[in-house]
Amino acid sequence: MKRRDDIRNIAIIAHVDHGKTTLVNEMLKQSDTLDEHTHIEDRAMDTNAIERERGITILSKNTAVKYGDKQINILDTPGHADFGGEVERIMRMVDGVLLVVDAFEGTMPQTRFVLKKALEQHLTPIVVINKIDRPGARPEEVVDEVLDLFIELGAQEDQLDFPVVYASALNGTSSYSSDPADQEHTMKPLFDTIVKTIPAPIDNSDEPLQFQVAMLDYNDFVGRVGIGRIFRGKIKVGDNVSVLKLDGSVKNFRVTKLFGFFGLKRLEINEAKAGDLIAVSGMEDIFVGETVADPEHQEALPLLRIDEPTLQMTFRTNDSPFAGREGKFVTSRQLEQRLKSELHTDVSLRVDDTDDPGAWIVSGRGELHLSILIETLRREGFELQASRPEVIYKEVDGQLCEPFESVQIDTPDEYTGSIIDSLSQRKGEMQNMETTDNGQTRLTFLAPTRGLIGYSTGFLSMTRGYGIMNHTFAKYMPVIKNWNPGRRNGTLVSINTGKATTYAIMGIESRGTIFVDPGTEVYEGMIVGQNSRENDISVNITRGKNQTNVRAAGSDDMAKIKTPTHLTLEESLEFINEDEYCEITPDHVRLRKQILNTNEREKEAKRRKTASKK
Repeated sequence: MKRRDDIRNIAIIAHVDHGKTTLVNEMLKQSDTLDEHTHIEDRAMDTNAIERERGITILSKNTAVKYGDKQINILDTPGHADFGGEVERIMRMVDGVLLVVDAFEGTMPQTRFVLKKALEQHLTPIVVINKIDRPGARPEEVVDEVLDLFIELGAQEDQLDFPVVYASALNGTSSYSSDPADQEHTMKPLFDTIVKTIPAPIDNSDEPLQFQVAMLDYNDFVGRVGIGRIFRGKIKVGDNVSVLKLDGSVKNFRVTKLFGFFGLKRLEINEAKAGDLIAVSGMEDIFVGETVADPEHQEALPLLRIDEPTLQMTFRTNDSPFAGREGKFVTSRQLEQRLKSELHTDVSLRVDDTDDPGAWIVSGRGELHLSILIETLRREGFELQASRPEVIYKEVDGQLCEPFESVQIDTPDEYTGSIIDSLSQRKGEMQNMETTDNGQTRLTFLAPTRGLIGYSTGFLSMTRGYGIMNHTFAKYMPVIKNWNPGRRNGTLVSINTGKATTYAIMGIESRGTIFVDPGTEVYEGMIVGQNSRENDISVNITRGKNQTNVRAAGSDDMAKIKTPTHLTLEESLEFINEDEYCEITPDHVRLRKQILNTNEREKEAKRRKTASKK
């Protein structure tokens, strides 16, 4: 079998923040790809503003580095379970993977998820033990953990015989030895291992064309662009080709442009052949998973299987009293178009219409997936409202089931009891508990996704910020009946519209936790705090002090209130109950009741109470 020895196609997979993007940056710097004047900023592959801020990769990036006479095509994949849809598609485009594992943290739940995807595709693995210089690093133990994980995930014999490179991506060093003192100031050991270990792609470029779209992009000049790998044959600008659609139909189009990858750039090329990773334009409605083929030999490649969404929310147009004040895009048509356009590039997302023309059910892989979509819309100038996240139920063998997740927690020993207690209350079942010599405990749970919604905020408080929690979808299991894990406390709800005053806040802060500062504009039905008890309380937060002629000198200056609690977008989405919305605008995240009018809301609460007693 003829192979193209000039190319290697690899993906980098790892847990969040184990250093894979930094590693790619270092490979770019040390390869023959960039001239000496080119400056690469840190985390150069994370081009999305949210990615840079959160330090995570959401969308897969393509780049290519030159090492001697070889071109190494690198795909940087997300390390978070919510973006697993990206990971799965990437695995079809490559012949091997670099598994990057932190020398201190070791294997994490997300490492399992991405590694399982790679092993299922029979890809050749290389293990990179990164951050070898980190205090407390335990590289040899971590290699044993990785081997155990390979065995547990059913790796084949040849996959178990993986090479290991020890590195510090931040310092640009690597070696074949686990001793940090043996680190070489070069990435040569890693480059050599890639060239030697990863199989070169099969060269069947004299056969009829087969190219599969794994990712989509959009360009104002050339329209939609399909990115993928040529599995067979060759393609040229101007060729007439067929697209074998997902529904079984066939459409013909002419290739208007081809792009190859070099460094961080996408360059126009005239021709490409089997083994190349390229971008193709010319077909306006091409989708992920479709095959571009020779019109005379219309053979489709196997469809890409994408894991189903497990969480859904209702997105609505903003109809609060403050609607339209801050956003550029506020109509239902604009929001619908934007949500539907997101489907073109995000295959893990689902958007379904409802009976209400101003509301859509948006389904995704988890809280992070959906909150990042909302954050993106907000930054683009959209206003919208979102309901509390709900799990997606599924019927399995005639039984109603709900999603469960594998939860791994690393925490100082003193918080272990509280965590076990809190997760047990959320129907989590402890599966393993390991203590280390350095006062840390690792807990493993199987817990319903329903019970984990809103858990992370309380978890951080419980562990004083020292705990680390990771969770990934495990399986669907029978629904836990007669259990509602939603918020127990009631809310403090404004009864009128105006500005919150210090005087009013002083009078109500003993009732619970306040969410707004003095001077904040509020409206009737807006949630301004959390009650310390279970019921909702309607409060007048705009009340001013009665004016009298007699004043105690300096009394107003002495007015002091507790610092209000400001919830982030994720915390707000976790906080709301089923009768509430989170209002999102470019400038504010507000919480509100679905029924804004105080009298109507109280009537509805009485009606529900009466109905529940029957």
